[in-house]
Order: sequence, then structure tokens, then C-alpha cells
Amino acid sequence: MAARLRIIAFVSLMAVVAACREEGTIVIHSLKFDGVHAVDEGRLRAALATKQSSKIPWGRKTYFDRSRFDTDLKRIEAFYTDRGYPDARVTGFDVKLSPDQTKVDLTIKIAEGDPIKVASIDFVGFDVIPARHLNDLKSRMPIKPGRPRDRQLVVSTHEMALNELRDHGFPYSKVATGEDSPSNPKQVVVTFTAEPGPVAHFGEVEIAGNKSVSDRVIRRELTFKPGDLYQRSVVQDSQRRLYGLELFQFANIESVNTERQPAEVPTRVTVAEGNHQRVNFGVGYGTEEKGRVDAEYHHLNFFGGARSAGAHVRYSSLDRGVRLDFNQPFFFRPHFSLGGEGQQWYTYTPAYRSIVSGGKATLTHRQNPHTSWSISLTSEHDRSEVTPEILNDSRFRPALIALGLNVVTGTQNGTLNAMGFDFQHSTADNLLNAHRGYQIAFHAEQAGRLVPGTFNYYAASIDARHYLPISGQSLVLASRLQLGNIRPFGQDQLAVPLSKKYFLGGATSIRGWGRYEVSPLAEGLPIGGNSMLAFSEEIRAVLRGNLGGVLFLDGGNVWEKSGGFALGDLRYAIGPGLRYQTPIGPIRFDVGYQLNPIPGLIINRQPEQRRWRLHFSIGQAY
Repeated sequence: MAARLRIIAFVSLMAVVAACREEGTIVIHSLKFDGVHAVDEGRLRAALATKQSSKIPWGRKTYFDRSRFDTDLKRIEAFYTDRGYPDARVTGFDVKLSPDQTKVDLTIKIAEGDPIKVASIDFVGFDVIPARHLNDLKSRMPIKPGRPRDRQLVVSTHEMALNELRDHGFPYSKVATGEDSPSNPKQVVVTFTAEPGPVAHFGEVEIAGNKSVSDRVIRRELTFKPGDLYQRSVVQDSQRRLYGLELFQFANIESVNTERQPAEVPTRVTVAEGNHQRVNFGVGYGTEEKGRVDAEYHHLNFFGGARSAGAHVRYSSLDRGVRLDFNQPFFFRPHFSLGGEGQQWYTYTPAYRSIVSGGKATLTHRQNPHTSWSISLTSEHDRSEVTPEILNDSRFRPALIALGLNVVTGTQNGTLNAMGFDFQHSTADNLLNAHRGYQIAFHAEQAGRLVPGTFNYYAASIDARHYLPISGQSLVLASRLQLGNIRPFGQDQLAVPLSKKYFLGGATSIRGWGRYEVSPLAEGLPIGGNSMLAFSEEIRAVLRGNLGGVLFLDGGNVWEKSGGFALGDLRYAIGPGLRYQTPIGPIRFDVGYQLNPIPGLIINRQPEQRRWRLHFSIGQAY
């Protein structure tokens, strides 16, 4: 029967080939699979040379190639064998040619068969590492008893076991992988056998390839020194730190003369320097900020020592100004850095304009790529002034007084001196388009008292994000929670500058509204508040190739008073979105619909009647 199916399919295939005047003239309109259940279909597609053409008119077109297709049929069976299904077979395929003989639809039929499952996993010779580390390795290993024996997962577990030995002072260790089927051919016992070798320590460090960057700069980024116990993770951390300087196109740390297995392992650091001066210029458009122009200049080895300094200029309808920055990457200790920033920045909201002039110094500690904390000292002058429409309308006088504004000039002036603390921890796999992991960012700030100024308040906020893969990389549940509160002390009307008030709405929060539109109102205009709560749930799915789609639910609100949270006041928005993956991140298009509009909201001097917003940007919403 199978042979007959293959003959029929082959005849259909020959019809397609006969329709070709030459190879590469028939477009692959679709490529489907029948019978794929045990493996991820996206990974199977990625393993094949035969690709489906893009559905987008300007997207990439792929053409039918008979020899490539024949090879892919064998590749499918090899793909299944690697994932523990040695009996999987291609039982047939359908080839449908379009009437005009320019397109073809392919359907491949697969019988997966029964898998070979992992009966148990044994580790032999690993008693040289602490028991808790071995138990942690067993809990993290990707291959699991009772599941199909996937060769890629076996290889990954082998590498993890080898790295665990090398992270405990055994740089010359070896691990052998064996499989045995003592009783049932459909079950295997996987055994990892270790040969630890001798314990070793770091030896002398040789540096090569650097020109303008001194050896001292490179050595201070290394988190090991001669005589320390050899640890592979320390080598990786040092290599990441070198790349983090952004001075090098290439940075590699390797052990040398390992064939002699010396007790002190010599190490060579090889680098290739890049251009230390960078200029970026960008012109963009967003549904909220309209046209946007950005220009940046950075020198990555400013006066030597890997110091960086730069300037950023922006002009848009929402914000504009100039920021200068400076960073000292090694501040007394390897994991500490000192940064400074100065700015003259203008921000425009529906009700007022804010001008911030001043600077901030920040001391940052980064123990590893996932976790950092910092303390900062800010000193700036804040000036805010309301729009002429509000100032000239006597009905707004109570609101102006409540905001701490001069009712005659409509301005608020003052010096903000504040101390801040920030903590960040992230396990997300990708900052621009995360599929798994989580992020936590916490900020606390006190203005006045210890650093006296015009404004006096406490502020704290948290931003938590979680990414849960539901079906490999093709379906992800993304969640976000934001919480913030400002508590003034002293003279309430002058305690909090308007530039610190909370607003919601826009492309990254409650997407049914525009930026600055969700907040307490004064005669219909958003004026910001002292407490804020927002959340978002988003399902992200890969639709086809680089094209993806989302469904989202956003909610939240801003309240005028400190601690004024009221869950019954939350505003909600739902909607769909499209994503197209590019080398610089996903291009994003969202449509948000308001479930419960804000009564009395005024936008562009008119009562707001529209219940939806369009958002266009680059990068995920969070």
C-alpha cells in the first residue's frame, strides 16, 4: 500500500516537474503536514530546505526544486529519528498544481510510530562535585525519564554535565554518554560517565590584539586572578564584561596548553577593537509622537580607561531636548560603575508643559548579567506651566491651586533634590522579544529632608513582567503588572512637581487610549496623579514565518491622591495586533478598544467620542 502511494505521489510530482520549463519557475504556495503530533511543526519546517512562500505580496517567494524536495523527504525521517521516533516514515505526499501551472500546494503525510522513551538517567563519577550541585543539575537537565529520547536534549544534558565539572575546578574533565536497552527495545537507560581529571587553578593571563585599550583596562574586567580555582562560569562572566564595554568587535578567553594538563592553567585573552566613536541618526513616526528625529553621538573610550561619554538630541510632539551622559565602568571595584547625566528636557501633556533642567549621578552594582542595583542623587530645576486655555478659564482655579500652580501665572517652579534606589532582575531570554523568563524593576525615591529642596515626597514603583511559552516559541503568554505611589509631605501644594505625576495610556500601557490620556481630570483635561495601577495580558502567536499576531487585555488607572487605589475605577481596553520580525526587533501595530470610556475626557479641545486607538511602533509593548 505504501509503495502504491509513493508511486501515485511520484506520478503527481512528475506532472509538476513536466510543467516546469526550467527549475525554479513554480512557486510553492503552501506546505502542509498531515500526521504531525509528537514534534513541533515549526521546528520541522525550519529543518527543511523546501520552504513555503510568504503570504505578504512583497515577501520572499520560494520555488519548487525536485532534488531538494526528495532530500527533504529523507530529512523528515532523520528529524524524527533524532527526536526518539525511529519508526517514523513519510507515507506519501500530495502535489496540487494551480490551473495556470505557476503555483503548487504540497502536503506531506507522516506516520510517526511509537517513540523510544527514556527509562532512567544515571550519573557516574560525579561524586567530586557537591551533592546539591549535582541535584540542581538533575533538576535542570532538559532530558527527562518517561519522555522520548531526543538526541539534541541528550547532547545538551551532556554539555551541562561537562560544564558543571569545569565549574568546580576540573578543566580537563571528560564525560561519556551511553545508552542501553536491557529489556525493552522501546526504552533506554541513558548514562553519563565522568572522568574528572586533576583539580586546577588559573595561571598567568596573556592579553593579545589590543591597540588603544590598555592591558590594565582589560585585566580589571576579568573576575578571576592567578591562583583562583578554575571555574568556567567565571571565564564566561569575564568575557561578557569585555563585550559589555562595547570597545571590542571580538573578545575571547581561552585556556592554552591544555594538552599538558598543568595544575595552573595559562589563559589567553584575545580582542579585536572596534570603532570607539559612534554616530546614530534616526527619523521615525509613531501614532502618538507623530514625527520624531533622534541624533546621538558616543565616544566609548573617552580619555581612555574605557570611559564613555555622549549626547542625545530628540525632537517630537511629545518630548524634546538634549541629554549628556558619562560613565566610568570600573569604579574602585570590578562590579561597580559611576554614571552621570545632564539634561534640558521638555515634555508636553494635554494640560501643561514641563521643563526639566539638571543632572543626576548614579552608582551601579552589577554582579551578573541578570541582576543589578543602583543608588542615585538628582538635582534639577523643574518648571511647569499650564496651557493658556486653562489659565484663562476661571473654572480651573481650584484645580490650579490643588496642583500647586500660581493661579496668576499658571506656573510651578522649584528645585528638586532627591535620592533614589533601583533594583533590576531579569531572566528573560530576549529584551526586545522575550519568549520565557521574567523581569522585575523596583524604584524608590525621596525628595527633600536629607537633600533639602522645594519639593518633598516619597515615591515607590514596581514593574513586573512574566513570559510563559505555551507551545515552544510559537505561542507565548506575556503578563505585566505596574504599581506606583507618591506620598507628599510638607506643604502639599508644593510637595510634588508636575513632571513626576503618573499618567497611563499609549502604545505601552492601556492601548485603548493615547499617551497621557488616562489620569485624573481637571475640567476634562488629564492632569496626572499620585497613585497608579496597571496590568496587561497578551497572547503572542507566530502566524507565518516572521509574521505574528497578538490579542491583549489592558487595564489600570491613575488616582489623584496618594494611596487612592480603587479597583472599581479601573479602565479596560482590548484589541488585536500584528508583529513582523526584523533584525532590529518586531514592527508592531496594535488596535486598542475602550471597554469603559472616561466620562468628560477632552482631547484636542473637544469631548472625546472615539473609543479606539491605533498604535504603531518598534518592539513589543513590554
